[in-house]
Amino acid sequence: MYAEEVAEMAGRIRDEDIALVRERTSIAEVISDTVTLKSAGGGNLKGLCPFHDEKSPSFNVSPARNVWYCFGCGAGGDAIKFLMDAEHLSFVESVERLAARAGIQLRYVEDDRSTPRQRPQQGQRQRLVAAHAAAVEFYRAQLSTAGARPAREFLAQRGFDRAAAERYDCGFAPDAWDLLTKHLRQQGFSHDELVTAGLSRPSRSGSLIDRFRRRLMWPIRDLTGDVIGFGARKLFDDDDGPKYLNTPETPIYKKSHVLYGIDQAKREIAKQGKVVVVEGYTDVMACHLAGVPTAVATCGTAFGADHIGVLRRVLFDSDERAGEIIFTFDGDAAGQKAALRAFEDDQRFVGRTFIAVSPDNMDPCELRLAKGDLAIRDLVARREPLVDFALRHVINRYDLDTVDGRVEAMRRAAPLVAKLKDREKRPEYVRKLAGDLGMEIEPVQRAVLTAGSGQPAGEPSAPARPGPATPTVDSPQSMVEREALKLALQEPVLAGPMFDAVEAAEYRHPVHQAVRAAIAAAGGVATATGGAVWIEQVRDACADLAAQALVGELAVEPLRIDGEPDPRYVSITMARLQWGSVTGRIRDLKSKIQRINPVSSKDEYFALFGELLSLEQHARALREQAAGGL
Repeated sequence: MYAEEVAEMAGRIRDEDIALVRERTSIAEVISDTVTLKSAGGGNLKGLCPFHDEKSPSFNVSPARNVWYCFGCGAGGDAIKFLMDAEHLSFVESVERLAARAGIQLRYVEDDRSTPRQRPQQGQRQRLVAAHAAAVEFYRAQLSTAGARPAREFLAQRGFDRAAAERYDCGFAPDAWDLLTKHLRQQGFSHDELVTAGLSRPSRSGSLIDRFRRRLMWPIRDLTGDVIGFGARKLFDDDDGPKYLNTPETPIYKKSHVLYGIDQAKREIAKQGKVVVVEGYTDVMACHLAGVPTAVATCGTAFGADHIGVLRRVLFDSDERAGEIIFTFDGDAAGQKAALRAFEDDQRFVGRTFIAVSPDNMDPCELRLAKGDLAIRDLVARREPLVDFALRHVINRYDLDTVDGRVEAMRRAAPLVAKLKDREKRPEYVRKLAGDLGMEIEPVQRAVLTAGSGQPAGEPSAPARPGPATPTVDSPQSMVEREALKLALQEPVLAGPMFDAVEAAEYRHPVHQAVRAAIAAAGGVATATGGAVWIEQVRDACADLAAQALVGELAVEPLRIDGEPDPRYVSITMARLQWGSVTGRIRDLKSKIQRINPVSSKDEYFALFGELLSLEQHARALREQAAGGL
């Protein structure tokens, strides 16, 4: 599908412009907007795959070749393919987005590819993002008008001055039915684009009116910093709408994936290995301004699995580097219910989960206003493990002075201990629970074991990973075949004619043979210049999915050599490759000669014997060439 889209769009965007976008794009920078990457050695980077759940990083990026590949799910490609998969963009939208990022002016051609022309309309995502960017400027300008005084007072009463409002691009939706709509239409945005973006909506009369009116506005950005929606706070008593109104679901705004403040917080989250989850826009602002720059908030929906996926990738939440997830909830009933719901999601994190409940049930914004910035930092510092909070909340519902109360509390609390993902902590929490209940340890231990029999409720099973059919790598012949193919994909200029001179028949494994055939179909190594374009050409020439997946895998797998490869290393590798094939043919010939009667089949015997001598001479030459081995 990717090859077909490339072929189709290449007729609309000039081929040389697509190549220039690939050349000037840093794949590591593009992917880092979504995934926190760490060094994997050999110049490669690794992180948690954004396309499937995993606890150990198998997502690899090769900056030198501008390609990526996941050893867990088999997905891979270049920067264009990453945006297509991660952002659900078309090929042209991905190219346009990368071109804008690199400052490249794309040129488009008619079907006959003869006359370049400027594309009159960008891809849908870019148009919707551009409309939101224009709306941000409009709302910001409105915040200084006389009608926006209630919005300015709201911010001031919560401790946010003009600089804070500007930092978060706060704005005001004026008391008018279609002022924003008319403004955006004058800038060239169509009726359908404004409705699709969620900025305007049809009225009962059929005319187009603004979706937001008489409200304080917060722009909501994605990981890359693009504005994709708005949150709007009610300011007037006669407004019969909800307290907070958010952008509806659109092609670019999915509330289950959005976290307010993630664009400003992501670098500190990755650096500190810690994230603070709060409940509102003003709470995020208060935390950031108070010196807790890792705060984020959901937008109009409960914290869920998709939000966890976003945070785990930013946190690099893996077995190698478990992060900290700190939830702040109000101490009231609703806040406690949200905290227990968060504990249900605890199993989805590798890292540790905590809760921070402020005194007097104040949210972070109220706490900062009442007690200052230091109180916010103290709130986060005084966090407690979420399981401790959950156990205390359950136990406090029962009268522990009675036998019935203690037994019922044990029954309700035991499943929480059984759910702990860190099994080594369960015995300690069994003892703690027994002490809190005032009971002997044995009945509590039995209750936890009973609750944990089989698969504990709420604990997700390991996701099935539909990996590609990769060749075995435990035999010397298979290893040298992989090394030769890696040289062809990663270092084509170096491998050049030496690789092309060895045909597919020298490869034993059928998938290796298929990749070798695809390299030949793509024009051979000697004509390739390398990089993402070359790798995609080989991938597109593969006859089956297993070979396509292997191309992506080999493009990022480190070579089996310390330091940089040189012509001698290529020569040794190709000699070792042929040595395995030649020695196999020698064995076959010797076996066949032994079965021939040298008297009755003299001609055939001597012909085979001559072939054997020639092969053995060739084998000696290869052995000398391969001296030193892999």
